[in-house]
Amino acid sequence: MDIRPITEHDFEAWLPLWKGYQTFYNVEIPEHVTAKTWNRFLNPDEPMHAALAFHEGRAVGMVHWIFHRSCWTEGDYCYLQDLFVDPELRGTGHGRALIEHVYAQAREKQSPRVYWLTHESNHTAMQLYDRIADRPGFVQYRKAP
Repeated sequence: MDIRPITEHDFEAWLPLWKGYQTFYNVEIPEHVTAKTWNRFLNPDEPMHAALAFHEGRAVGMVHWIFHRSCWTEGDYCYLQDLFVDPELRGTGHGRALIEHVYAQAREKQSPRVYWLTHESNHTAMQLYDRIADRPGFVQYRKAP
């Protein structure tokens, strides 16, 4: 298993994982937003980052994270926004390794917290999350303005 930050040459490897993630959550993100997101990952002035997990030379997982300010701390929090592993390789440690990669990036930036959300029906992923993170009990509310 090899995990590394994306490069400008990884779009074709990343895109099927990004599409698989959207299918899993039953959403369709417009192509122009996908293009903007990809360009943000490549821009060193952006707080958005991405990495890919490779197995036998093939991209099999992706993770996206964002550093952002917090009113509660001096350092930026790290929001692990998207995590996806090819369904055929789930349970093989790739998801955990991708999360550990984000943990390492957060430590490097001296971020006091890494956090993420998942859907309450994502029981398989929650079995992993419950082993490697704390569940603080907060409930998310949202509304489009």
